[in-house]
Amino acid sequence: MDSIISIIAQELGRSEAHVSAVVELLDEGNTVPFIARYRKELHGSMDDTMLRTLEERLAYLRSLQERRETVKASIEEQGKLTEELAAAIDSAKTLAEVEDLYRPYKPKRRTRATVAKEKGLEPLADAIFAQPKDLPDLHLLAEPYVDAEKGVETVDEALAGAGDIIAERISDDASLRKALRTLFEKKGFVKSAAATEEDSVYRLYYDFTQPVPRMQGHQVLALNRGEKEEFLRVSVEVDRDFALSAVYGLFVKNGTAATAFLRTVCEDAYDRLIEPSLEREIRSSLTDAAAEGAIRMFALNLKPLLMQPPVKGHVTMGLDPGYAHGCKVAVVDETGKVLDTTVVYPTQGAGRKRQAIDTLKAMVKRHNVAHIAIGNGTASRETEQMAVELIGEVGSDLSYMIVSEAGASVYSASKLAAEEFPDYDVNLRSAVSIARRLQDPLAELVKIDPKAIGVGQYQHDMPQKRLGEALDHVVEDCVNAVGVDLNTASAPLLERVAGLNATTAKNIVAYREESGAFTTRKQLLKVSKLGPKAFEQCAGFLRVPESKNVLDNTGVHPESYAAAEKLLDVLGYDKAALRSGALPDASAKLDAYGAEKAAGECGVGVPTLRDIAKELQKPGRDPRDELPPPILRTDVMEMKDLKPGMPLTGTVRNVVDFGVFVDIGVHQDGLVHISQVCDRFIKHPSEVVAVGDIVKVVVLDVDEKKKRIALSMKQAPK
Repeated sequence: MDSIISIIAQELGRSEAHVSAVVELLDEGNTVPFIARYRKELHGSMDDTMLRTLEERLAYLRSLQERRETVKASIEEQGKLTEELAAAIDSAKTLAEVEDLYRPYKPKRRTRATVAKEKGLEPLADAIFAQPKDLPDLHLLAEPYVDAEKGVETVDEALAGAGDIIAERISDDASLRKALRTLFEKKGFVKSAAATEEDSVYRLYYDFTQPVPRMQGHQVLALNRGEKEEFLRVSVEVDRDFALSAVYGLFVKNGTAATAFLRTVCEDAYDRLIEPSLEREIRSSLTDAAAEGAIRMFALNLKPLLMQPPVKGHVTMGLDPGYAHGCKVAVVDETGKVLDTTVVYPTQGAGRKRQAIDTLKAMVKRHNVAHIAIGNGTASRETEQMAVELIGEVGSDLSYMIVSEAGASVYSASKLAAEEFPDYDVNLRSAVSIARRLQDPLAELVKIDPKAIGVGQYQHDMPQKRLGEALDHVVEDCVNAVGVDLNTASAPLLERVAGLNATTAKNIVAYREESGAFTTRKQLLKVSKLGPKAFEQCAGFLRVPESKNVLDNTGVHPESYAAAEKLLDVLGYDKAALRSGALPDASAKLDAYGAEKAAGECGVGVPTLRDIAKELQKPGRDPRDELPPPILRTDVMEMKDLKPGMPLTGTVRNVVDFGVFVDIGVHQDGLVHISQVCDRFIKHPSEVVAVGDIVKVVVLDVDEKKKRIALSMKQAPK
């Protein structure tokens, strides 16, 4: 365990004491959000991202240690474990290295070598492989092993069997495999060719060659998919002669009777056993790295999408566009409660469009609608044009925004949506979801499988369990960073709070329905199956605006209430001061008094005390309110309106390896290629922008036929 802690500490650049504390906290069943927020003194204020990395690395190193012990035990059972081999296994830094060392001792399926051993040819193979200078002619050496009863009819058959044994021995050599793996990784080439004459989206890869070290994740995933769909043939190649020279150098002594024979055996070992195996390994390694990169990118994009600033306190109309089945409409109040629904048909002729506008105009006036959220799916463009005409006729402060409807159909057909809206048609449920996405993206998007939200690339090609875990962690971190209103949150939102699960979340809602609104955090302990440990983990992330104790509506944990009250005394506030609202100068007063001195008097660490002061400044604060607000529009542009050189402001919708997709209000997102993101060299666009960012761009090119818009951020006016 000590070695694992020191490895992680070195990798993360943190002290062993901090890493050891986190490992202990995790082993005790504490959640990452709780550790990140309420145990800062123990881990030196690591953020949730670093803690997640630590957690993953800990799991890997523990599984590596477990595998080392399993392998040693297996070899020990065979009576072949030496001190040197045990030391080599103990010092192996990766699972691949452990498996290389285990390879010669691993139980094998029936191979040509095992068949040869059954025929009694292993002593012959040993004699040849030893390559003494006085080795006799191989045919003479092999004659005693000819035995028809054992299935060895001729001298050539005996030598062939011995060659098979030696070839497998060479293939199993750990040092050779390590050297050749390095050769593939550094000097190999990934090549692809067309497997069909048919044109496809993979035409770029019909004659493709790229050095292994320069392969991009999106290229690897595209090749894998193209091969799976039988459009491509993919291989990994190295200079065969160079690779064989490495094999000869290790296993062939020149000037003996076995030299020529062993060179042939080396070629067989390389071509039949080593090269295909290493090619699979390298492709698997490239795929794993590409998948990890794509999962990381998906998570990176998901976080700012979930953390988009809400458009609170307004009646909102959600429009789910469609052609044949019409445009589904839902109006929700400031809290997301459904006020009205209908279906209009703006795409089915001028008459029905006029009727649609009149219907919506009446709903806007009846419910005082302030904003319209329009889904970006089928018929979105026509619906947007109708909305602009509606805004022109209403003549109020009405505005609209295009929102991603990714996953809306998944949600609307789910069991959860049926429970939430049993009286509404599936299509109307999606209109409600679209309206709520504008009001509070986080609260609505937590109801949807993160994989369906659509801010990644090749997500269906990812290891689904790993992708799901990574995205669930992002959702959990976002929900806990914002905090959750205990009296209004849905069960799916509560489920994402640290320490809670599906059962306790439902039990909280049930308790609320039976006993009325929570008036203190302590009441959580009365909820069925929510014990002291769960309370410790979740309490600080749940807000109770109705509580008489203002601290119940902050991120201050109940365990620190006494410290918070003491801080009021230390800083000279009246005890009733907090009841009257925020204390905007709390952090400044703390700095003036001296954080170290105050922490000693309050009995907590400095990081915790600073967090308490920050919460006292603005109880009930939502960190999303500090971000730039989303762009709400009142007019519409079309692609034909765009001209090269036109400056625009847009919202980043997706960040991928090769660039950034930006919504500029023309229904079709424009692409800022990575070379046009900024003036300096960057390895990935995520170094500069994130989903939800408001960015200035300039139009470079417009292709209406292909519906492509090329944009530049670096050329945009500052």
